[in-house]
Amino acid sequence: MATCEVCGNDYGMTFEVHAQGAVHVFDCFSCAIHRMAPICEHCRVQIIGQGVEVEGHWFCGAHCARAEGNAGIVDRV
Repeated sequence: MATCEVCGNDYGMTFEVHAQGAVHVFDCFSCAIHRMAPICEHCRVQIIGQGVEVEGHWFCGAHCARAEGNAGIVDRV
């Protein structure tokens, strides 16, 4: 068994996420989102969808990117 790096639960069905050369161990998607999801730089929500990246800054959507002064940003549909 492995231990979740967020909640410390020692669980037989943990899973690994390999990202940017590191290996992370979680017991549920909620803990994985808590640790791995970027945070919108305008409204501070965790981004669990595609989000919008503008010059290295992450936003949950085009509205928040525009609210931070980034012109011409649109959501993809």
